[in-house]
This record gives sequence, structure tokens and C-alpha cells, in this order.
Amino acid sequence: MAYDVIFIGTGPGGYVGAIKAAQLGLKTAVVEKRETYGGTCLNIGCIPSKALLHASEMFAEAEHSFDALGIEGVKPKLNLAKMMAHKDATVASNVGGVAFLFKKNKIDAFRGTGRIVAPGKVAVTGEDGKVTEVEGANIVIATGSDVAGIPGVKVDIDEKVIVSSTGGIALDKVPANLVVVGGGVIGLELGSVWARLGSKVTVVEYLDTILGGMDGEISKQFQRMLAKQGIDFKLGAKVTAVEKGKKGATVTFEPVKGGEPETLAADVVLIATGRRPYTDGLGLEEVGVELERGRVKTDAHYQSNVKGIYAIGDVIAGPMLAHKAEDEGIA
Repeated sequence: MAYDVIFIGTGPGGYVGAIKAAQLGLKTAVVEKRETYGGTCLNIGCIPSKALLHASEMFAEAEHSFDALGIEGVKPKLNLAKMMAHKDATVASNVGGVAFLFKKNKIDAFRGTGRIVAPGKVAVTGEDGKVTEVEGANIVIATGSDVAGIPGVKVDIDEKVIVSSTGGIALDKVPANLVVVGGGVIGLELGSVWARLGSKVTVVEYLDTILGGMDGEISKQFQRMLAKQGIDFKLGAKVTAVEKGKKGATVTFEPVKGGEPETLAADVVLIATGRRPYTDGLGLEEVGVELERGRVKTDAHYQSNVKGIYAIGDVIAGPMLAHKAEDEGIA
């Protein structure tokens, strides 16, 4: 069966675009390798992290602010498993909602890893190795992004001791010491969650300020707020090694401007140095799709240099944000 449009990936760009296409009368299919829809954002990104932010803020409020409001005798006790269950329930509600909308709008779903074998043809390889070929007049690449790691430093992420944001939202106990490599939004968000729950958090950042290229005054004030919460900062610091030990891990860094190296020990190390476009294994080179610094190069209508192949979201130029992908999905 030939489709009008096939979306590879069902994150905020893919699922919003697919639903809109179906509502406009196009015969629509999606390709998804996860068990659930919603991509990074709904499954292991924005949604679960915001659920933990909210829960940890409530915990800190009860612990530190109730007395001033005349609510006395309240000493909250953390049940981390229950808090994680709340996060998981929030995720399940969201991904279930997307599945319902796909069904409602008669969108066909193909489970597996998609690869463009020719303009208008996508091969979907399931977990069992079986390959299904799907044909469509138009293909939209909406595969999102993946953890970037640390340039020039070998890091073995096991999602237990050395974790990415994926493991950072699923720890089974509060680490006594947490080192966050990267002072961007992801690292600071998760760092603040665990700091409120009792971790001693240290952020190691290459730049002299946190939040990358954001407004300098916002960066300055936010760092002040986080410092009040007990978070320490090592700025202008270049990480040279992250190593797992018998117990916990160590992070070694040196001043960017030169100086003696320093090593911090931690129970958990969170690698939050940004994300990279996910274009691996899509067959883009074989079909001639042009990339620019790892991202698909598109025109004003999000079409690549190959007619009928489009791209939206984290795999193209611009900030890697869910609402940007959504806007591009319906554009």
C-alpha cells in the first residue's frame, strides 16, 4: 500500500506532523523503533524530567517553607520509588494519548528501525529482523537527537553510575554525591532535582558561565539561585577523564586557561554535554541527502535536496526544542 506521507520517528515533530497530515486527508504512516510513541521528549526527556521537577519542588517546599506559612510539625519523608512511579504514570498517560490519537486518525504504524532505501521507499527492520518495505510519495525524517558525550573523552555510560539524562531520571536511590558534567539546561534541571532530594551536587562546565549562550543576567541570577540550593560550580573547567571505580566514579578536569588538574569523586556522574542529531543508519548518504554539520540541510519548506524527502526537528538547523519540532511538523 502506498502512502501520501511517511514519518520516521514519532517524537513531538513526528506525531504532531502525522496527526495534522491525517486530519488534512493524507494517507499517513509512521515508523517507530520504541515500544511507545512520543520520542525522547515524552519517554525519557521533557515529560519525565518535569514530573520529577514538580515532585522534588513539592518535597523541598514541605521541608523548608511550610513552617513560615504556619504549617507546623511537617517533616516529609522521601519515598523515591513512589516518586518514580508518579513519573512513570505521567509518561504512560502521555504516550497512551498519542497512541489513541493515531488510532483515531487512522494512522498506520510500523514498528522497527526505518531506513530510506530510495526516494519514496522506507525499509523497516523489526526486532525479529524481519524487513517490511513501505512506500510513500513523501518521507519526513523526524528522528530527533541522541546524547552527545564529551568531545575527545572516552566515556562509558552504563546508566547506573555514569549516566546520561536517560539514567538521570531513573536512579533507584538518591546519590550522596552527584557530579554533573555540563552546565546547560538538561544538567541543571536534573542536578536541581537531586539536590532538592538530598544529593550534594557539583556542576563542572567548560564555559565561564552556565546556560551556554543565554542572556548573561539570567545566567548570573540562576546560578545564584542554584547556589542557594547548595549546588557547587566549577566553571571554566575542561573535563579530561570520567572513570568508573569499584565504588562510584571520578571526574578529572583542568582549568581551560591552564593550571593543575583536579579530581572529584562521586556516587553518580551525569553526562549532560548536549545532544547530537540522530541520522545514523537512515541511509541518507546512499540516497544523496545532503548533511551540514551532521544535520539534514533543508529549504524553507523543510525539503532536503532530494525531492520528496523532508526533515524536521532536532535533525535540522536550529535549537533542539520540542515546540520547534511541533511547529515544523504542522508547517
